[in-house]
Amino acid sequence: MKKTILLLIIFPFTQLFYSQTNTESKKKQDEIITEYVNNCAEKYNFLYEMAEWQNCLDDGLKKDSTIAYLWQQKAMPYFKVKKYEIGMQYLNKAVQYNPHEWLPYRAFIKCIFAKTYKEAIIDFEDCIKKYGNGYRMDHTYNFYIGLCYLQLNEFKKAEGIFKEYIDDIYKNRQGLEHPTALFYYGISKYEQKKWNEAIIEFNKALKIYPAFSDAKYYKAICLLKTGIKLEDVKLLVEEAKIDAKNGNTITEDNTIYEIYPYQKKWK
Repeated sequence: MKKTILLLIIFPFTQLFYSQTNTESKKKQDEIITEYVNNCAEKYNFLYEMAEWQNCLDDGLKKDSTIAYLWQQKAMPYFKVKKYEIGMQYLNKAVQYNPHEWLPYRAFIKCIFAKTYKEAIIDFEDCIKKYGNGYRMDHTYNFYIGLCYLQLNEFKKAEGIFKEYIDDIYKNRQGLEHPTALFYYGISKYEQKKWNEAIIEFNKALKIYPAFSDAKYYKAICLLKTGIKLEDVKLLVEEAKIDAKNGNTITEDNTIYEIYPYQKKWK
């Protein structure tokens, strides 16, 4: 009885001690981030002052090598200059120290930047298992898994994943339909020669984003396959060229660094 009472007395104080310790640790780490990221690294442009950027972060890591954000900030510039292997060794450290925050980011990097699709699927599935089907860069983890399957030529799997994603959008998030998602759903059908079904999805994307050049281009191919007059197809392709020239392509933020799957490159 005395032992139970003692435990009941000690336990709240133990919780308070750990809470205070964690708060103090978080405060110290925030101070290091402010000093070495905000007040040092961000003074430089990592695209042409990479050494200075990295030196700031290295100095911060000397103070506390367990700050995941510092490791991610070391990794990020290398991905944007296509030095994926170098960047990944630092990103792996960020995941080690804060997997909840940086495992989804690593999965995204593997899918869009490094293009290691099988590895990306493993990471995204791990994210879903541990944290649920969350979001990264405007899309669910399952969206990116579908994109990976497209790139691995597993078109039927991709179609099923994109259908589930689109159905969820229409059911639970009316008005927030995403033209990129509809486009890739159309591509999954296009790759299986479901020309008319693909056209339907491309039209849905174009209803939201009328100047979507990539959707027009693949729609034109589908129309040609269904027997539409060549002259009409050529007109749509010319439209797509003009739209692309005006910058109306896939609207994902990282298209400034990477060509996205099936994004049409015009000469």
